[in-house]
Amino acid sequence: MKEAGYYDESTNGVVVMVEPYSQKELIQQVVYRILDANLDRAREGLRIIEEWCRFGLNNAQLSAECKQLRQEIAIWHTAELRAARNTPGDRGTELTHPQEEQRSSVKSLLQANFCRVQEALRVLEEYGKLYHPNMGPAFKQMRYRVYTLESNLMGYQRHQLLLRSRLYLVTSPSESLLATVEAALKGGLTLVQYRDKTADDTLRLEQATKLRQLCHSYGALFIINDRVDLALAVDADGVHLGQQDMPIAIARQLLGPQRLIGRSTTNSDEMQQAITEGADYIGVGPVYETPTKVGKAAAGLEYVSYAAANSSIPWFAIGGIDANNINDVIDAGAERVAVVRSLMQAEQPTLVTQYLLSQLNRVKPET
Repeated sequence: MKEAGYYDESTNGVVVMVEPYSQKELIQQVVYRILDANLDRAREGLRIIEEWCRFGLNNAQLSAECKQLRQEIAIWHTAELRAARNTPGDRGTELTHPQEEQRSSVKSLLQANFCRVQEALRVLEEYGKLYHPNMGPAFKQMRYRVYTLESNLMGYQRHQLLLRSRLYLVTSPSESLLATVEAALKGGLTLVQYRDKTADDTLRLEQATKLRQLCHSYGALFIINDRVDLALAVDADGVHLGQQDMPIAIARQLLGPQRLIGRSTTNSDEMQQAITEGADYIGVGPVYETPTKVGKAAAGLEYVSYAAANSSIPWFAIGGIDANNINDVIDAGAERVAVVRSLMQAEQPTLVTQYLLSQLNRVKPET
């Protein structure tokens, strides 16, 4: 192709200015740059996710899936596409957003990078159709695999944190709700359920949103009592259902596989049914009579011992448990307990949380 400024004798010495690229070639170069940038973006995002799967979760299967996807993407990152790169001339390198400058938690970091990878794969799927007939379909399938990876990873993280959680705070209405929950979180609490049977939905939505943000900033799980719709609205980690609430199977359809579902149980039949229906954890109680469950007879320590011997999923003894009787519950076989009043009405929730956890971890040290 003739360079700009080319001297052509056929024009009697007139210098003819010729564009270095035709319009078609210019478009081709732009497409190459788009593909190169998004191949980099997808590979970088997957590597960030892979590092957490490898070092944070020690999960070989999730790590291997990230690596496999990176390698499949790398096959398409040809020298031809790399040659089109023009970093100094890329105006996008100067663009940023305040949310990109900070991450509040590992979860937010992972979600940001999953979004980054998925957006890049969508771009590669569309512009790849202009580059190679097989590129669009290949990246479409990879995008679906990343959706599945995200679901599996987030679900795995929640289940791992559930397994590590020994103390479960179920909230009750309080003027100092946020302050009390944060104080407990400072004491090491990793599992919170928002429970308010009397507030209107406007207040519930407001409080649940603030609690979810608070819990996630401390790396704790946040569960909604009863309301699947509210759990979805605030992006909670799951829902806790009573015996009179919707079936677990319906809740699972609405929530998807990655969120947690708990079920209250008061006897062995209810326990076995909850396990069969696919609950992720169960409440076992009430161990003692409690004003939280008016008119509900205590299930007693016998049911705690039964759960210790027969439950195949995580379970939390609940109902009237406090600093004075927690060791009796532990002696009956409990490794996890849920509390309401002993934290919500405590003068020093942080210290009470630390004490309860110290007793639970004394029996089964935290891993």
